[in-house]
Amino acid sequence: MEVLIALFIKDKFIRPYFGDYLVIFLVYYFVLSFLNANKNKIALGVLVFAFIVEIIQYFQILSYFDLEKNKILRIVAGTTFSFEDLIIYTMAFLTIIFFNSYKKRNTF
Repeated sequence: MEVLIALFIKDKFIRPYFGDYLVIFLVYYFVLSFLNANKNKIALGVLVFAFIVEIIQYFQILSYFDLEKNKILRIVAGTTFSFEDLIIYTMAFLTIIFFNSYKKRNTF
């Protein structure tokens, strides 16, 4: 889904906001597939990772190390800082926490 959004969607909502929302879930479930740990701590780790990526964008770390021409690093780290992304990442994190607590309450 993320690849399709990146390649084919050029709008002002799905790509910049919903895509960022989904990427938190993507990374969360990717990490969860390798680790058997507290799910909320994994979600928090993913949120911290996303914030670090945004900080890297804010301080233009790739340019500082002369790595801005590296396509893979540009895809992973992104190119422009957005405070709105931090809000979207936090909303996705809170959604994951909500679903985790909901599943705990409704499990036999």
